[in-house]
Amino acid sequence: MRLVLQNDKSRARWGAGAGVRGRRLAAGCCAAALASTALLAGCGAEDPGTGATPGQGAPAHAAPHAGRLTEHARLVAAAKRWGLQQVPLTPPPPPAKKPVITARAGFEVDHQEDWYLPPVFTTVPTKQKIVFLTIDDGSEKDPRFLQMMRDLKVPYTAFLSNYLVKDDYGYFRTMQSYGHTLNNHTLHHPYLPGLSYEEQKDEICGMQDIMEKQFGKRPTVFRPPYGNYNQDTLIAAKTCGIKYAPIWNEEVFVDHWEYREDDQKLRRGDIVLTHFRGRDDWNGTMVDDMRRFLDKVTREGYAVARLEDYL
Repeated sequence: MRLVLQNDKSRARWGAGAGVRGRRLAAGCCAAALASTALLAGCGAEDPGTGATPGQGAPAHAAPHAGRLTEHARLVAAAKRWGLQQVPLTPPPPPAKKPVITARAGFEVDHQEDWYLPPVFTTVPTKQKIVFLTIDDGSEKDPRFLQMMRDLKVPYTAFLSNYLVKDDYGYFRTMQSYGHTLNNHTLHHPYLPGLSYEEQKDEICGMQDIMEKQFGKRPTVFRPPYGNYNQDTLIAAKTCGIKYAPIWNEEVFVDHWEYREDDQKLRRGDIVLTHFRGRDDWNGTMVDDMRRFLDKVTREGYAVARLEDYL
């Protein structure tokens, strides 16, 4: 008899840069009020970061500092443009030594460790104040979402089901070209424990074939639909080249959050789930959904990191 695990979700669910001050203005120029950490420019104003006036070469050592100021100013403007309360926090560099990922207690199946089956986990062990954004299925293909996340430099991982993405593989190729990872979420998004081993293998390996053909790579990360799986699921996944089977600890919607833990709090290393959905399914767009997500995690002091950097 195969063990079936159904992972039910829990019951419930912006710097203004100080205006940068020039140390002096050349005679005859008017002062310009500059906001959001933008560098002073024009009117012969002295750059406070380099001590140079326009038309003069800045000291070589000042270039990286000026670049950081310019990038922050760009992010400030992007956050404002997309309606965020704050600029999203920048995640730390990926760890040189990856954390050891094991199955969450109570989420194991028989022979989990003996057979080196892909671990099912909801949180990555880390001391960094980070979370991971994952997005499932592929139904909604909103170009504004792609632009928003690119402008804000927020990483995420997509788990794709072929029956929902096959009408526009190009959308997800664009996503991939922006540096986001595409992973396996089966061909047809079935309830896997209700299928035989061979049927589960066809769903997972079949999607591996699609991923390789359409996106040039067979993923090593897989998410079972609905977070439901049994021993056959993980054996089939391993056979198809899967090494990890992350699910989630929180789920974000346009109008609310849901939590797996009873205290309804974010934790360091938590995996957050949302879906490619729009007004046909939600009272809002993916941009609205991401605004809710980013405002909350930033307000609580979390940066969004790339899941695959920790695997």
